[in-house]
Amino acid sequence: MSEKQIQEFLVNRIVDQLVTFLIVEKGMKIDEALEKVYTSHVYDLLQIKEGDLYSQSPSYVYELLKKEEESGISNLK
Repeated sequence: MSEKQIQEFLVNRIVDQLVTFLIVEKGMKIDEALEKVYTSHVYDLLQIKEGDLYSQSPSYVYELLKKEEESGISNLK
């Protein structure tokens, strides 16, 4: 696997877990949870190759997503 493929795999794994957390903890429907993740600033940070957020645990990234939501910061696309 190339480095890019590894990053994509890890990001997809984290997104999957974030969606699961939102469904279980917040009672969101899958489409709502997907929209929440894909329109978040945290998701944008996951895409940065030079960053290392994609190498962190899904639980850690979920905490960042919750903090983003609490602070009212949104990434409207």
